Amino acid sequence: MLYLIAGAGLLAADQWVKYWVTVHLELGASAPLFPGFLELLRIHNYGAAWSSFSGMRWLLLAMTGAIVLAVIFVVVKKLVRHPLGLVAATLIISGGLGNILDRARLGYVVDMFNFQFVHYPVFNVADICIVSGAILGAVYYLWFYEKYDGKENADGNADAESKS
Repeated sequence: MLYLIAGAGLLAADQWVKYWVTVHLELGASAPLFPGFLELLRIHNYGAAWSSFSGMRWLLLAMTGAIVLAVIFVVVKKLVRHPLGLVAATLIISGGLGNILDRARLGYVVDMFNFQFVHYPVFNVADICIVSGAILGAVYYLWFYEKYDGKENADGNADAESKS
């Protein structure tokens, strides 16, 4: 239940920031957030990261939807039970849903965070959730999955079998 509440909060934060930016900044306009480091820059992204797949709205909706559904399936089926894996799943689901809502409703994703000290794609709260979730998911899978959630441990008999 805690993960559901956290995911809903992240989704709400993403949608609120996007709403705030669209109300306060014209398309292409910017405002300093942390001068010299990070600014708010309102853009509309019709693609994915680095504008890849630009203009392929339905493909991006289908791909993102499939990923979100797959992660939900893994959580519901309790294939992931460790807190780190559940945090990663929560981040990926809430971020994916945030961008799905934009793409379905508007035809594009509202992006607003722009690093000023390096050339990097403009991004949003949902993107932060997705990237953070993917990194945590990789850490979980590489260092925790086998020990806590792997097939051998799914039925709780791993210790009994190893002692035989």
